[in-house]
Amino acid sequence: MSKVKRAIIMAAGYGTRLRPITLSTPKPLIKVNGIRMIESVIEALLKNNIREIYIVTGYLAEKFDFLEEKYPEVTLIYNPYYSKYNNISSLYVARDHLKDVIILDGDQIIKNDKILDPNFEKSGYNCVWSEGYTDEWLLKVEKNTIVSCSRNGGEKGWRLYSISRWNQEDGQKLKADLEYQFEVEKNYDIYWDDVALFCSPQNYDLGIREMNLDDVIEIDTIDELRLVDKSYD
Repeated sequence: MSKVKRAIIMAAGYGTRLRPITLSTPKPLIKVNGIRMIESVIEALLKNNIREIYIVTGYLAEKFDFLEEKYPEVTLIYNPYYSKYNNISSLYVARDHLKDVIILDGDQIIKNDKILDPNFEKSGYNCVWSEGYTDEWLLKVEKNTIVSCSRNGGEKGWRLYSISRWNQEDGQKLKADLEYQFEVEKNYDIYWDDVALFCSPQNYDLGIREMNLDDVIEIDTIDELRLVDKSYD
C-alpha cells in the first residue's frame, strides 16, 4: 500500500472556452456557488491530510499569489512555457516533486472528498464507467490494469479524469520519461498524460480508482457554468 504525501495542481492554462470571464480571472479561480474551483481542490486535499501542495501557474500567475498566504501548505511554481507549449510543460517544471504524489487539475470542483483518499494500491487514474458514448479519453481496463487508452472516446469504457496517483517508483519513471520527451524529443505539444499512456506505456503498470459521476464537476464552457451556478445567467 502506498500513500500520497504531496499534490501537484495544474493551473497554468488560458481557459479560453470560458471567455470573457477568463480574460481577467484564471479559470481555476472562478467562483462556483461562492467557492473558487481550485479552493475546492485544496480544501479536499487538506481534509485528506495532504499538506504539501504545489500549484503550477502560468496565465495571470500573479492572481494566485494570495493562495500562498491563505494556505501555508501551498507553494506556487511558475511555468514560463505556458504560452508556448501544452501542459507537459507544467508537469515538467514540477518534476522534482513526482514521488508519492497526486496530480490533479485546478479547474474542477471536488464534491466528494473521499475520491482524493491518499491510500492507494497502484499508480493510476480516477475513472468513471461510461456505458454510453463519450468523447472524453476512455480507458480499457483488464484486472485493474489499464491496457489501452482512446483519445477519441467511445462507449463501454472507463472515462479518465484529471486525478491520478503515482507511487515513488512510478513517479521517478514519470520524471525520467517527462525529461526525455521534453528535453530530447522536444515533444512540446502533448499532454503530460500522453507520456505514460502513449509514449512509454511499457514502463508502467497503471490501474484505476473507481468513482461516481457526481463526485467531481468539470466545467469547460459558459453554458456548463450556468447549469451549476445560476448567478451566471
